Amino acid sequence: MTRRIPVDDAGAPTAGAYYGPFPSRKSAEAFAERALDFFKVRRCQIKIRRDPTFPGCIYSEMKMCLAPCFAGCSKEEYAAEVQRLVQFLETDGDSMRIAIEQDRTRASDDLDFERAAAIHKRIEKLDDVLRGKPDLARRIQDLNAVILQRAAEDQTIAVYAVRAGRLAEPCFVRFAEIAGQPRSAEQIFRDYLEASPVETTPAKNDLSENLWLVARWYYSNPREGEIFFRDKDWPYRKILRACSRLLVPKINREAAAESAEKKSPDKGAS
Repeated sequence: MTRRIPVDDAGAPTAGAYYGPFPSRKSAEAFAERALDFFKVRRCQIKIRRDPTFPGCIYSEMKMCLAPCFAGCSKEEYAAEVQRLVQFLETDGDSMRIAIEQDRTRASDDLDFERAAAIHKRIEKLDDVLRGKPDLARRIQDLNAVILQRAAEDQTIAVYAVRAGRLAEPCFVRFAEIAGQPRSAEQIFRDYLEASPVETTPAKNDLSENLWLVARWYYSNPREGEIFFRDKDWPYRKILRACSRLLVPKINREAAAESAEKKSPDKGAS
């Protein structure tokens, strides 16, 4: 767990693969502990000696680690296991899910239903681990999102792009002026979100600071505004609908939510 990410001269994370941010160190450790149950990567801080006479730790005794500390595996074998973990994080668990599901299919085809049932429980365990992961947590280079907030200016939305974990300069979309402009609101968002980032020399600590700001806003309760992540493309329709919601005065939004809650049936009713 770390709060500081070293970067190279181009501002890209270096000296490791980074995944997050999480709301707290405790939550990050909880996710890591459960995710590592699927991999034989070491969790201890024992210095790697590659000495066969070294007894190792309890994880190696339980066959939960390849034990590089006492040469229990080759350097290449351990590197391959670490790469499996990196792929798991980069694909949000899909790389492991696909492999496990293929094993379950083969077990079913072989009529080995007992093994198939055991593999199915493994999939359920994986799903349980992934449910404990917040949507914001992902490989830092893949943290591309847009944050929308109602601005102090009337009928205006403040738009903050997050590119590879860094906050870009905001854009203010003034809906009161759009009616008299040739560009639509969607085109304004496209021009801002798809523009090439301005080439600047990043500070050594600005990535960590930007991630801290994004995480502080995302995990705040209550949270003002909305966030949308970029997948293959930006969800422009959802972004515009969110703008409509945010432009409604807060007191009206709260009244509407309270009214909807009163109209909903009691939770205990059947």
